[in-house]
Amino acid sequence: MRLVLISDTHVPKRARDLPAELWSAIDRADVTVHAGDWVDPGLLDRLEARAARLIACYGNNDGPRLRARLPEIAHADLDGVRLAVIHETGQATGREQRCAAMFPDTDVLVFGHSHIPWDTTAGTGLRLLNPGSPTDRRRQPHHTYMTAHIDAGELREVTLHRLPPRPGKHEPAATE
Repeated sequence: MRLVLISDTHVPKRARDLPAELWSAIDRADVTVHAGDWVDPGLLDRLEARAARLIACYGNNDGPRLRARLPEIAHADLDGVRLAVIHETGQATGREQRCAAMFPDTDVLVFGHSHIPWDTTAGTGLRLLNPGSPTDRRRQPHHTYMTAHIDAGELREVTLHRLPPRPGKHEPAATE
């Protein structure tokens, strides 16, 4: 099972649309996961129409129309992998322990809010993933999203994808 993980798209405030590379990944995926901050229901409509399966929640920048259609926390069982999706998890310090306590029956927690890619595992085995943002990199060097595979009840091949700078946007050189 192929997954695409995205968050903090902020369409149309930060970009008019998702990058073409990301739409191609969504077209190939079995499941698309969005961890909130859509901003406008139009992108939700397009993802619902285009994604084979969409698992999503709302974020702090999502108004009443999105909150009426999406949960604060989404849950799904994907081939035996217990997935939860939430927008905010609080500060980075103590995140693994805090989320492990909040989601004891979860194998993978996808979250957003910070626009900072994150991939760690709590002592309980809970995998925490933040795909960053494909449209609003803030102080990060790249716009990003993640892909992953689920095979035989296990999450495998989690990959952070860096997107090229958007055409017409001045993007300062990244220092890594």
